[in-house]
Amino acid sequence: MPSAARPRRILMTADTVGGVWVYALELARALAPHGVEVALATMGAPLRPAQWAAARRLPNLTVHESDFRLEWMEAPWADVARAGTWLMELEERIRPDLVHLNGYAHGALPWHAPTLVVGHSCVLSWWRAVRGEDAPPAWQRYREAVARGLRAADRVAAPTRAMLAALEWHYGPLPAARVLPNGRAAAEFAPQPKASYIFAAGRLWDEAKNIGALARVAPQLPWPVWVAGDTRHPDGGECETGAVRALGRLDQAALAGWLGRAAIYALPARYEPFGLSVLEAGLAGCALVLGDIPSLRELWDGAACFVDPQDPDALGAALTALCRDEGRRARLAAAARARALGFGRERMAAAYLDAYGELLSERAALLGAMERLPAAGLSGCAPGPMH
Repeated sequence: MPSAARPRRILMTADTVGGVWVYALELARALAPHGVEVALATMGAPLRPAQWAAARRLPNLTVHESDFRLEWMEAPWADVARAGTWLMELEERIRPDLVHLNGYAHGALPWHAPTLVVGHSCVLSWWRAVRGEDAPPAWQRYREAVARGLRAADRVAAPTRAMLAALEWHYGPLPAARVLPNGRAAAEFAPQPKASYIFAAGRLWDEAKNIGALARVAPQLPWPVWVAGDTRHPDGGECETGAVRALGRLDQAALAGWLGRAAIYALPARYEPFGLSVLEAGLAGCALVLGDIPSLRELWDGAACFVDPQDPDALGAALTALCRDEGRRARLAAAARARALGFGRERMAAAYLDAYGELLSERAALLGAMERLPAAGLSGCAPGPMH
């Protein structure tokens, strides 16, 4: 891609309570060799010391911290509005070439720079997948805010075709939508000699991860089940871990160690638009046992064992059989690692730079056309807002 179509500076948003934070840092790290500076505006909760330490290791990253509530949290709308004012002030001060939003509502702000909205998950698709029904009327304001943000964006992306399809189903046609898969650095999740345990990672309070199914079958399994992740919901309350052995939140080095030694990685998810933890487990050479849902099939079909996330007995049977079959574990682990190596950090950077370049080229062409309007005898026509 020509360097003229490459941004020098982008303003990116990220929440600090989930996988989007990991994704945002990995993308910033991947963009550094290409001379792209990232101003990261964080919301949801203050950064933890480990998050600050990780951010400070990236020379092309500047963090602008806030604790504004996210659009999917309880009673968020006053904070969403205040965050919008803050983001507009950041754009005025930073003057980015492009705005990359990892949320929806702020896509409707009157940005000066072209905008990319990336859909990592959403409440309506979560509700349908996890609860088996439409989200209740209490989420109507959320539905409207997300739809406005998606329609106003110059480009919409998601990490899988399944997530794009879910956004279109719930919010209508998307502007120039495309799939931009996530990526991770293979060297940071190296396989190690395998030990006889099952591992899982994710927010234990999130019904979508379905860690509860693992907890139900854990007492009958030949191997212990270790789980890393938050047990406390952002809105308060601690979840029960049952028979699984909870490790709490791990930093990346510790997580990589556990994954590297785990023979099996299990995530019987009901809803998982991409699954960074699955990618990390694949890179670490784990045999994968995953929920049989469209997004995970899209990414891992032929390289994992799939189970019905609504059937704990099937999960227990699949895990028990795999614990006892070393040859099949080895074949699945090799297939998972081969597949995972296709989702590298550099590939992610190339895909995003291509998307960014398209947006910048389109904006340059539009501005050029507007500058030519007086020569066509249309000087009396004042252009309207970009969005």
